[in-house]
Amino acid sequence: MRTRRFPLLLLAAVSAAFLLLGWAPTADRFTWFMENAPVILGVPVLVATHRRFPLTNLLYGLIALHALVLMVGGHWTYAEVPAGHWVQAWLHLARNPYDRLGHLFQGFVPVLIFREVLVRKGILRPGRWSVFVLLLMALGLSAAYELVEWQTAVWTGSSADAFLGTQGDPWDTQWDMACALIGATAALAFLGRRHDRALAACHQANPA
Repeated sequence: MRTRRFPLLLLAAVSAAFLLLGWAPTADRFTWFMENAPVILGVPVLVATHRRFPLTNLLYGLIALHALVLMVGGHWTYAEVPAGHWVQAWLHLARNPYDRLGHLFQGFVPVLIFREVLVRKGILRPGRWSVFVLLLMALGLSAAYELVEWQTAVWTGSSADAFLGTQGDPWDTQWDMACALIGATAALAFLGRRHDRALAACHQANPA
C-alpha cells in the first residue's frame, strides 16, 4: 500500500540528505554534530517504534522536513546558510534569519508529536485545555534546548560559538523561544483539524 511505503521513502530521502550534507560540511565537525544530534538520535527511535507505534504520514512528513532544516543548518551553521543570506539582503535584515526558521520548526513539529502521542495514548483530549498544555510543552522543550546550548558553551568555551549562533543579538535566547511558541501555535491553528483526520485514519489502520 502506497501510504505504508511513504515513511520508507522519507527515510531514504532523509538518509541521502544526511550523507550529502554531512560528507564535507563547511561547519566544523563539533558544530555539525550538535546541530544534527536531534536527527542522529531521533531517526533510530522512529525506525525502532515504527511497527508497534506508527505515526501518521502527516507527522512523518513534517519530521522529515524538520530534519532537513536541521541538516542544512548543520552543514553551513545557521548564521551562514546561503538562503538565509539571500533573505537577509532581500529584506535588509541585520542578521541571517535562518535560525529563526529553525526555531519556528522547533515548535511547529514537536507540538504535533506531543499531540499525537498523548491523544493516541488517551492522556490528552482535544480541546482548549489541550492547546494550553501542548503550547507549554513546546515552550518547555525550547527552553530545555536553550539550557543545553548554555551548558555546551560553558563546557566547551569558544568552540560552541557557531552552535550558539547568536550573531551578536543579546536577546537571541528569548527570540528563539518566542519563535518556537509561534511555530507551535501556528501548527495547532492551521493543522489541528487535518491532524485529527490523520489520527482517525491511523486508528482505523492500527486499531490496537
